Amino acid sequence: MATTANLFIDAGANYSNIITVASAGTAALNLTGYTVKSQMRKSYTSSTAYNFTASVYEAAQGKIRLELTAVQSGAIPPGRYLYDVEITSSAGNKTRVVEGIVTVTPEITQI
Repeated sequence: MATTANLFIDAGANYSNIITVASAGTAALNLTGYTVKSQMRKSYTSSTAYNFTASVYEAAQGKIRLELTAVQSGAIPPGRYLYDVEITSSAGNKTRVVEGIVTVTPEITQI
């Protein structure tokens, strides 16, 4: 079962978040050889998705980084979205490790 974590993103700003994936206890899961993907959508059935740049950050410590550039976050309409993070092992086993709500707040200052 995935961990629930809610995210807050300022539209038009760079975004970066580090997530630690734990194995069946409290020890970090070694993510060597894993790939990671993450998307946000308005609803589970929405055909429009916004992709995070998701990568294994420190494999041995179980850390994943989610990122958006200022241009990417600025292209997301303000509002509430659903997201998840899925990891895939080198053997092809896919696991959803985190899910939750993303709140995108609008940009006021536009240069």
